[in-house]
Amino acid sequence: MKKYFQLIRINHWIKNFLIFIPMLTAHILTSQNVFKVILGFLSFSFLTSFIYIINDIQDIEKDKLHPRKCKRPLPSGEIKKSEAIYIALLIIITSIIINSIINKSFINFSLLWLIAYLVINVLYSFGLKNVPIVDIFILALGFVIRIYYGASIINVEVSDWLFLTILSASLFLGLGKRKKEIKQSKKSRKVLEEYSENFLDKFQYICLTLTLVFYSLWVILQNIKYLIVTIPLIMIIFMKYCLKIENSDEGDPTTILYQDKSLLILCFLYGILLLILMVC
Repeated sequence: MKKYFQLIRINHWIKNFLIFIPMLTAHILTSQNVFKVILGFLSFSFLTSFIYIINDIQDIEKDKLHPRKCKRPLPSGEIKKSEAIYIALLIIITSIIINSIINKSFINFSLLWLIAYLVINVLYSFGLKNVPIVDIFILALGFVIRIYYGASIINVEVSDWLFLTILSASLFLGLGKRKKEIKQSKKSRKVLEEYSENFLDKFQYICLTLTLVFYSLWVILQNIKYLIVTIPLIMIIFMKYCLKIENSDEGDPTTILYQDKSLLILCFLYGILLLILMVC
């Protein structure tokens, strides 16, 4: 069973908790909305797993030569290519069915966000991943789409400040990931030849600054008592993350989060605090 969890990258589903944010910020934490968003989380998670499998199938020969990726189920031979294709088709169908159940119809607004996510990732895999700057923005758009998908499920709007916060934070993570990839080897990705470590470092911390500013403005405009205490907590989380990524060979945000238990606990505490302050 472990090999199938590795194939669908279930550990990466943690990124999809962003789907819950619009419900919290809109202050409509009803049982019906919670149920819808949980289903939405599953639908989007299956979609992301489908994309991971397709990418792994496409890169199977290249991954066999990679010191870390060669241990994945497909390049290692634990799972056959034909079996992976069957699983990919099964989970994409499941994703669409769940999304249809949420909206009680096949054609709906939230389906457009699923399609948008699928399209940008297909474009990324088949060429745009080799276009500098565009590749990082596509990675960031994936996180932004999660927010808008969560909002579409319960028919609420996403504030401009929240959009800017998620976008700048996602760019910060993407730039940091590319910077680490350059340190490891410029040959691991074609696009890395176009980047310099100085460029990535500079814009990474510009995006971090913008993230903290945008988040602070979003918090202030919420006009919720004690919500401002989340600002120093967010600063601590980013400081901890920066310390970890600067002293590690790993650049993937999900991997870093799972490796650093104290960072994981801080993120969990932030989520609980935000939930309490938004609901109470």
